[in-house]
Amino acid sequence: MGNKRGVVTSFLIIAQIIFIILFAVMVEYDPHHTGPTHLSKGDVTEKNNEDQLLYPMFQDVHVMMLVGFGFLMTFLKRHGFGSVGFNFLLTCYVIQWSLLVNGWFTMLTKNVSTIQLSLENFLHADFAVAAVLISFGAILGVASPVQLLVMATIEVVFYNLSFYVTARFNLIDVGGSIVIHAFGAYFGLAAAFVMSKFKPYTSEKEGSVYHSDLFATIGTIFLWLFWPSFNAGPATGNERHRAIINTILSLSACTTVTFAMSAAVSKKNKFNMVHIQNAAIAGGVAMGASADLLVQPYAALLIGSAAAILSVIGYAYIQPALEKAIGLHDTCGVHNLHGMPGVLGAILSAVFTSMATKEVYSDSYEKLILRGDPSEQAKYQIFSLLVSLAIALISGAFTGLFMSLPIWDRLDSKELYEDSIFWEEDEEEEKDAKEGKVFIPLITSSS
Repeated sequence: MGNKRGVVTSFLIIAQIIFIILFAVMVEYDPHHTGPTHLSKGDVTEKNNEDQLLYPMFQDVHVMMLVGFGFLMTFLKRHGFGSVGFNFLLTCYVIQWSLLVNGWFTMLTKNVSTIQLSLENFLHADFAVAAVLISFGAILGVASPVQLLVMATIEVVFYNLSFYVTARFNLIDVGGSIVIHAFGAYFGLAAAFVMSKFKPYTSEKEGSVYHSDLFATIGTIFLWLFWPSFNAGPATGNERHRAIINTILSLSACTTVTFAMSAAVSKKNKFNMVHIQNAAIAGGVAMGASADLLVQPYAALLIGSAAAILSVIGYAYIQPALEKAIGLHDTCGVHNLHGMPGVLGAILSAVFTSMATKEVYSDSYEKLILRGDPSEQAKYQIFSLLVSLAIALISGAFTGLFMSLPIWDRLDSKELYEDSIFWEEDEEEEKDAKEGKVFIPLITSSS
């Protein structure tokens, strides 16, 4: 039974106390960005200019985490509070935890004794948040808040392990197709698969209604608007500019083709809101690993188009087939939006890096072809993908098993996809929920 009194409160209070102690002992400001510093006046001005350019992009990514992901998950008819609220909780919890874990890996690689905070640390913390929220989408509505916090705590560690290992391979993945999207998706899917062996996910409450689909589409539009900053944030100079242009082109083509494909796979030749909410932004995922490369504008359009086709096919055919064949339940369809497009992005990055030449890339060559040889870089793009997927699947399965322990407020079947278990509601609505009644407006979505 979920929501045992005191469990989530104890977990959060103890975790926050630990965070405060660890920050007091190990974390300080980065003096090069916050002062006091012994840098020259010119160097300080350069650092300040870098921060001023980075902050708007960081805020865009922040909006994606809190508004974009939060509202995208509100499609469930009885889980709107949980979608937005738990998304908010996980974001704030993971920011603190990932600043520490990211910092520990930085201490390991740079042989420093403290974690020095600058704005760039918070951008990378948000990327860890993104991986966790993607995994959250796979188990949306079937996990208690304590289970979600347990998942986030473990996942941030393995996310950083994957990031650290692939960085040693000189992976090029500015927008996180591999280390964020594919990792988060397959970590969440592995956890969902293991969890389903303890409790079935079948419930009449899983589904959308007209107004919940409308709210979810708000999340889609926010993600669409700010995705260029997500893909371009870690880059600088010309590479950042290319990443912005390539991502906008990919998203535009992806949305256009998604509408076409949605009608094509419908027997009634109608648009499916599930496709529009999700597949329309798969172009941002697929573009991520190649966003700062010289792919050319037409190729960015092709990448977005391919991502749309793959994602819609995933929602229409692959997801139902996987659920029927192996019982893989994926509430938000993260396999279709983040998993497969992330893998596609990795493969395409290998293709584009293999074609790179010093003549074409000029001063960008050494920044992007980190292994020095294009064919070698291409091989390690694929190798990094395989390593990241292996870490995600193994650690995700372990986490799903650990989350299923009864001490973590495991949900009963009647508690799935239901806000009233953890949220205060209007008395009549809560009574209807306990009696198994589900309010559905006169106008319902066909999805």
